[in-house]
Amino acid sequence: MNILSSSSSFILSPVSFQNPNFKISYNHFKFTTHSPKFTLPFRFHFQKPHQFRLNYKFPKSDFSVGESSQVSDTDEDDEDDEEAAEEYEAVGELSDGDSEDEIESDENVVLQSDDTNSKFEEFKWQRIERLRNDVREYGDGIIDVDELASVYNFRIDKFQRLAIQAFLRGSSVVVSAPTSAGKTLIAEAAAVATVARGRRLFYTTPLKALSNQKFREFCDAFGEDNVGLLTGDSAINRDAQVLIMTTEILRNMLYQSVGIMSSESGLFHVDVIVLDEVHYLSDISRGTVWEEIVIYCPKEVQLICLSATVANPDELCGWINQIHGKTELVTSTKRPVPLTWHFSTRSALLPLLNETGTSMNRKLSTNYLQLNSLGGKSYEDERPRRRNSRKFDNDASSPSKNERNNIKRSQVPQVIDTLWQLQTRDMLPAVWFIFSRKGCDVAVQYLEDCKLLDECETSEVDLALKRFRIKYPDAVRESAVKGILKGVAAHHAGCLPLWKAFIEELFQKGLVKVVFATETLAAGINMPARTAVISSLSKRGESGRVNLSPNELLQMAGRAGRRGIDSKGHAVVVQNPYEGAEECCKILFDGLQPLVSQFTASYGMVLNLLAGAKVTQRQNEADGTEVSRAGRTLEEARKLVEQSFGNYVGSNVMIAAQDELDKIQNEIQILNSEISDEAIDMKSKKILSKSAYTEMADLQEELRAEKRVRTDLRRRMEMERMSSLRPLLQGLEDEHLPFLCLQYHDTAGVKHLVPAVYLGDVNSMNGSKLKNMVTENDSFALKVPYEGDDDGDMARQLNTKPCYYVALGSDNTWYLFTERCIKTVYRTGFPNVALANGDALPREIMSVHLDKEEMTWQKLSQSELGGIWSMEGSLETWSWSLNVPVLSSLPDDDEVVQYSQAYYDAVESYKNQRNKVSHLKKRIARTEGFKEYKKIVDVARFTEEKIRRLKARSTRLMTRLEQIEPSGWKEFLQVSSVIHEIRALDINTHVIFPLGETAAALRGENELWIAMVLRNKILLNLKPPQLAAVCGSIVSEGIKVRPSKNNNYIYEPSSSVLEVINFLDEQRSSLLQLQEKHDVKIPCCLDSQFSGMVEAWASGLTWREMMMDCAMDEGDLARLLRRTIDILAQIPKLPDIDPQLQRNATAAHNVMDRPPISELAG
Repeated sequence: MNILSSSSSFILSPVSFQNPNFKISYNHFKFTTHSPKFTLPFRFHFQKPHQFRLNYKFPKSDFSVGESSQVSDTDEDDEDDEEAAEEYEAVGELSDGDSEDEIESDENVVLQSDDTNSKFEEFKWQRIERLRNDVREYGDGIIDVDELASVYNFRIDKFQRLAIQAFLRGSSVVVSAPTSAGKTLIAEAAAVATVARGRRLFYTTPLKALSNQKFREFCDAFGEDNVGLLTGDSAINRDAQVLIMTTEILRNMLYQSVGIMSSESGLFHVDVIVLDEVHYLSDISRGTVWEEIVIYCPKEVQLICLSATVANPDELCGWINQIHGKTELVTSTKRPVPLTWHFSTRSALLPLLNETGTSMNRKLSTNYLQLNSLGGKSYEDERPRRRNSRKFDNDASSPSKNERNNIKRSQVPQVIDTLWQLQTRDMLPAVWFIFSRKGCDVAVQYLEDCKLLDECETSEVDLALKRFRIKYPDAVRESAVKGILKGVAAHHAGCLPLWKAFIEELFQKGLVKVVFATETLAAGINMPARTAVISSLSKRGESGRVNLSPNELLQMAGRAGRRGIDSKGHAVVVQNPYEGAEECCKILFDGLQPLVSQFTASYGMVLNLLAGAKVTQRQNEADGTEVSRAGRTLEEARKLVEQSFGNYVGSNVMIAAQDELDKIQNEIQILNSEISDEAIDMKSKKILSKSAYTEMADLQEELRAEKRVRTDLRRRMEMERMSSLRPLLQGLEDEHLPFLCLQYHDTAGVKHLVPAVYLGDVNSMNGSKLKNMVTENDSFALKVPYEGDDDGDMARQLNTKPCYYVALGSDNTWYLFTERCIKTVYRTGFPNVALANGDALPREIMSVHLDKEEMTWQKLSQSELGGIWSMEGSLETWSWSLNVPVLSSLPDDDEVVQYSQAYYDAVESYKNQRNKVSHLKKRIARTEGFKEYKKIVDVARFTEEKIRRLKARSTRLMTRLEQIEPSGWKEFLQVSSVIHEIRALDINTHVIFPLGETAAALRGENELWIAMVLRNKILLNLKPPQLAAVCGSIVSEGIKVRPSKNNNYIYEPSSSVLEVINFLDEQRSSLLQLQEKHDVKIPCCLDSQFSGMVEAWASGLTWREMMMDCAMDEGDLARLLRRTIDILAQIPKLPDIDPQLQRNATAAHNVMDRPPISELAG
């Protein structure tokens, strides 16, 4: 679908040059351009033909992640890469002797703007056709990588060549490369070879919009007669040699004959299947589909899996190699256009990373920003003291959490600030990611007075908008028109698909300079820009705000840099009130996340695996014979299910990880033995003289004994302190809520002091979730001294053992701690008095708030006498935390802790013993053999550091092993039990009942529930619009009324529709009870809220009438209507459905499938 079309005519003399953006031939020829400087007629005159050559070299990426353990384009032949890359940038160079003054002409050459018929595409089409003719004449033996590369008028990259070679060897291929690296070229080359051989190729994508885009691209390359598209309810040229479709369509094809090549499955004559965006395998809701395709695909079919960069492409390749056939891995970490990272603050646009790209730019640290805000010297002023810079950083007081938040807020730029920074640095066009629809729309409105287009571009946009309005009058988003005419636009799920396609085409033509988009734009849609702006490092999820993953951040940043246009791409992260450069660098340097299996059983999967291949009393279309095949047994189904990616990782990879973990632990054990006291003593005995050794050994033994005494005294001091605190805290249980100061050292050894308000002793909170957790969870178990130990005797004498307490910090964080973590207790606090008569007491209110939390505690510090844990507070506790004073405002004379004389005596004894140990160390340092002995100790310290690194590696491996999910067979059996009990399929005899047949043929979230609805006889009494309304009620999950809408009107459903939905709600309840019985958690949607909107559209109301004062976004309504249309389109094709219902569904479908929501592929 070419929404825009425009042309500008110019006069040029004949000239010969090559550029993929130009279409030029001798005499009269046509020229395509979108630059405003070509909109006026002008003349060129050449004294002789000029040669233009294509020249481009890729500089090294400023930031790259990931390494290849398999075939990689970074392993060798860097010179070949540079030579291959030279042909991507079009740089017109005049031959010697030419000058710009000679560029005048009185010979006429006509150039016309026509982006879809450029010389590059025409040349590629001719090359493909020539190759097909050669194969017909000479056979497919002539197809090699050079022949396929000759289709393109530039030299292909090395990783593309490696992947094509692997494909030509007959292997399946997994390709992992950065976004916009050119992975589609590999699939296109495979399509050229497959079409030339007279065979078929299927190309799958995760999104319908992406399928439509690929359909247009392949039509341009292969011609419309050779390319088809399947979108579920409609099909274009389904028998074409190249067929584009969504992954769910292919999965349903494979259900018909799992692993068998047959005409029934639709895979007859198919040699290749391309799985684009295969990293969607990690998607929680849809990842299963990709795994099923690989598992069910016939082994004769080659798979080409195209993935963005992930942490474990080798695991994906190994899995496919094991269950499908020979598979080769090709990886690339190079971006064709280097990416530079920036950070935008209120006053400047700075590099995010240092010069080496290994850490954060020092000028973006919180300490530096704090120094600047106080008017301190900049780092440039400190250059003469560079040697003391490390000391400067360490001496700088670390700002508190509130201070850090204030610094961040002061540095937040306005949208106009960042836009100005981009515009002055020539970094437009840009895709600006904002994770809310309202945020995108508000940003556009904010910039409506900023003119980013010149007069020629504005005229071209105005003309394109008029043409679009004539063709799709209802699809124009009136609120966005003013912004588009200024060069800014929004692109999100609240827009109509037609409008989004219009924005995409304007952006590709350079007529929109900034697109504010949600993250869905990063998912494969071809909208490359010079700059990608990320406005936030977190987004709202189902359980609150969640941070972006490294994969998500790099996927969005990958939109930056247009191949053949930009010398480098720019990724700009914007300071916001909650996140800054530190958080961004943490995400970047965390490394890529691995693909994780999301394999789960569905009703459709179970029905199709157990009875999908069973066909009874069905006539073969060819000869009319009856076919009868037995369904799979549970054991056969289990073999298929256990081939999931998660099961592969859980077996092969787990074994390898466990082996490595065992080796690390053995090495740690050996190294520990090397630094034991006995080992050091033996080494000393060998090196030192007898007298020196004897003196050193005696002193070391004495030192160890004195250290043990010091440790005992320190423990006694702590227990005496705890003994003094315990009665004080018990006495506060029924009084006010005092303030206290908590102290602890984190894992890095940094000391923290936290002001907090004391709530109470956990043991006194009977029936609370916190007390149950502390009691039952071994992680919170406290060490209780044994009676025979000295500690036990000491504990009995002091009547003290560690106990947990809870307090709310000034940073709105709950703290769980023992007496050891209390530095002091203050006399002031919150009065435990109700604010009004009948209100609960503050201690009770806070206890209720605490009990509402999810109890997700994080350990901050741990010792033998207990530790301290933290958990984020809620909005309810926020106001309480704001009233906790800072420590500096609490005077020392307000402290109420009174220690016993025994405690002060223990402190004095501990100090004396510490001095004694110190003097003994000085004596050892003056001995004869100390220098040699120190060398042994230094080696031991180095070994201790090595042990620390090995333990860190061991911890990461254990975490990885814990993340490995077991096989999905348990879930499969649970779903099977529901199907068996509801009489959809008899698992024992494999007899599939009509309900099961209908559910097996359906596509949807819960196939069984949809089948139950469609088979209900109550639907036969409904008219087509009413049927559509009921169907809309079962597919409306995720559709919401937008709070940002000023009006809140939606059409109400008719009484007939409400009666049917109320009747179906009883059946839904029974199905949910059955699912709960078997621990199946598959949603059953039934919501009458939006049924009236579907009924109104199916009754023939215009789009303008539908959207008048509507509380729904246009995109949401369009998505609901498209889902409803999809269900209606399936009904006539389902088995054992009443003909009357099928006729009504067809009638409703025909009325509903109209602009502006009708899907247009071309």
